[in-house]
Amino acid sequence: MRHIIHADLDAFYAAVEQLDNPELRGKPVLVGGRPENRGVVATASYEARQFGVHSAMPMRTAIRQCPQGIIVPARFGRYREKSQQVMDIFSDMSTAVEPLSMDEAYLDITDSVDESQGLWPIGVALELKRRVSNETGLTVSVGVSTSKSVSKIASDLDKPDGLVVVPPGEEAEFLAPLAVGKLWGIGPKTAQRLKAEGVDTIGRLAEQPEDWFRRSFGARAVSVRNRATGQDDEPVHTERETKSVSSETTFANDLGDETELRDVVERLAEGVAGSLELKGIKGRTVTVKMRLADFTTFTRQSTLSASTHDSSPIKGLAWRLLSAELLPGRTFRLLGVGLSNFGETSERQLSLFGDLAV
Repeated sequence: MRHIIHADLDAFYAAVEQLDNPELRGKPVLVGGRPENRGVVATASYEARQFGVHSAMPMRTAIRQCPQGIIVPARFGRYREKSQQVMDIFSDMSTAVEPLSMDEAYLDITDSVDESQGLWPIGVALELKRRVSNETGLTVSVGVSTSKSVSKIASDLDKPDGLVVVPPGEEAEFLAPLAVGKLWGIGPKTAQRLKAEGVDTIGRLAEQPEDWFRRSFGARAVSVRNRATGQDDEPVHTERETKSVSSETTFANDLGDETELRDVVERLAEGVAGSLELKGIKGRTVTVKMRLADFTTFTRQSTLSASTHDSSPIKGLAWRLLSAELLPGRTFRLLGVGLSNFGETSERQLSLFGDLAV
């Protein structure tokens, strides 16, 4: 039986700023660009989130909703440094770690669990949380289950500093009352369509017959149905298997302003660069994923002259790819930036942005 952890640092950028500057603790912190420069929120502290502020929101909107918010410019070098400390702890606790970004990762802790010796999954999770807190000063929310998809959902349910354990065999029961949009592969548009059919929870989704899944999801029918019932045997992929690194964000309101879009692309590129540095790899091919207001989704890519994990060339090329798509009246619902072409062989080719939510 597998035991998988999904660990997600809480409000990471803002938490680092509050850690380094005690005067910011307990206050609404907005990490990102200035509103007069059409900056975008990279991360908001939980004190700011109480006012409805969230990442990817235009800073001018965030300040309207949270006038007392303290704007702090992003320091990606510092975030990478703290991220590396956390990832070192993860690697010390598991030989199978799959970093997803600077602030989250999967850990396969199966080999660390021996219930006959009193070594339970919750004990490993508690030790992970203790070490992250004591050694880095940060808090991490953790989900534990037998699968990646269930653990990821669990880690998000009790933030900040949460711990949710789903016992083996109780995956379907755990998922059943949750909103259908929390399931992997169910994006906003699909969630709206399902709700119109009366399928508003994962439990209701799991109850549907096989032919309904085929009509609703086509080639994805089996994977969606399995996840809805808590069945997911996707392994934790180690760094050696990585074929691409990416970061993406969906906007609450469609963006069309050039300055705001550039700010988002640069932030995503910084996140990708941080993940590359953590993995110790360099790539050449930059891909930008775009989803328009009408949900049309497409990608554009180009290849750098030399492999890199530095943010500057990734930012520059990503922006050139996006700027070529900035047409009058066109607005964007989602943006993603990724890097691939690492020049290594692998038995498994990863999708650059994972399963697309539609």
